Amino acid sequence: MLKKLRIKKSELIWDGWNIKHIAKHNVTKLEVESALEYLVTYKRGYSNRLILIGRSGKRIVSIVVAKDKTGLYYVVTARNADKKERRLVYEKEK
Repeated sequence: MLKKLRIKKSELIWDGWNIKHIAKHNVTKLEVESALEYLVTYKRGYSNRLILIGRSGKRIVSIVVAKDKTGLYYVVTARNADKKERRLVYEKEK
């Protein structure tokens, strides 16, 4: 069981590359920040990254972040949650 995780939007690192990259997945910076406020669950990804899964309105968004040496989180990508991730959210919300 994973412990409770709380990441604030002020702890995110944004630059032109990641904003442009998430836009390719039709996700905005605002949606990522909203999904963090309504974070439902998370899981470990490869290379010590975290996959955060939360709601932005009715949309379920998966956000991949990598923690840097300063303790801040670089947003690697964000996209619509896949079927397994959505199922995790539905189970947690029951």
